[in-house]
Amino acid sequence: KAMFSGKLQTALLVAGYFVYLLVGAAVFQALERTAEKQEKMAAAQMKEVFLRNFTQLTAAEMEQFMKNLIEAIQNGVYPVGNESQFEESNWDFSNSFFFAGTVVSTIGYGTLHPKTAGGQIFCVFFALFGIPLNIVFLHRVGKMLSLLCKKLGKFLYEKGMRKKKIKFLTLLFFLATGILVFLCLPSVFFQITEGWSYSEGIYFAFITLSTIGFGDYVVGKQPDRKYFSYYRVLVAIWILFGLAWIALLFNL
Repeated sequence: KAMFSGKLQTALLVAGYFVYLLVGAAVFQALERTAEKQEKMAAAQMKEVFLRNFTQLTAAEMEQFMKNLIEAIQNGVYPVGNESQFEESNWDFSNSFFFAGTVVSTIGYGTLHPKTAGGQIFCVFFALFGIPLNIVFLHRVGKMLSLLCKKLGKFLYEKGMRKKKIKFLTLLFFLATGILVFLCLPSVFFQITEGWSYSEGIYFAFITLSTIGFGDYVVGKQPDRKYFSYYRVLVAIWILFGLAWIALLFNL
């Protein structure tokens, strides 16, 4: 009965956690998408005016154009190519879910952030409740994974292995498996999808899972590459379970 109750609590926690992220993603999308569209239109107009008059611009006007361009890029608007970029939003559901995941995990790349007053206020309250929920979620998943460690240890103990050796081998097994599953294999995936080198993929994976999150490498942000739907959702799920693996290592 206690075991069933524990499993039910875990299932409810996991379901509640993902519902929280889904609701947060939907709200961020609703609050930020219109403002982003206006920014894109303003950037496109700025580019059009520049291309029409660039031979006649003064030094001061050129400086102002550069400042506007830098500001647009910092806000996630890349005024390159044709108008097809307007169809793609930084605040579609996939990107919004990814953003929600980076908020509660405290990675905070800084490349995507709410710019409307409503989005910023919502982000404060979303993080206020989401960060503790994320800690509880990671702790529970880490505990579940540690049960696998115990089962592995029990199996080795029954085979006549000493306890000290069992502890070392268990830690080594989960360390090696985690490095393979959460660092090495995803880096190949990022290399193919993003066009990065393998070392850049490893670097991104480590900086992300350690929650350092510099923001110099971020998935799904290159305007000249086509990404499949829900690519960033998959990356967000990888981040969450990668953080759970790190929580497991701390438990061990």
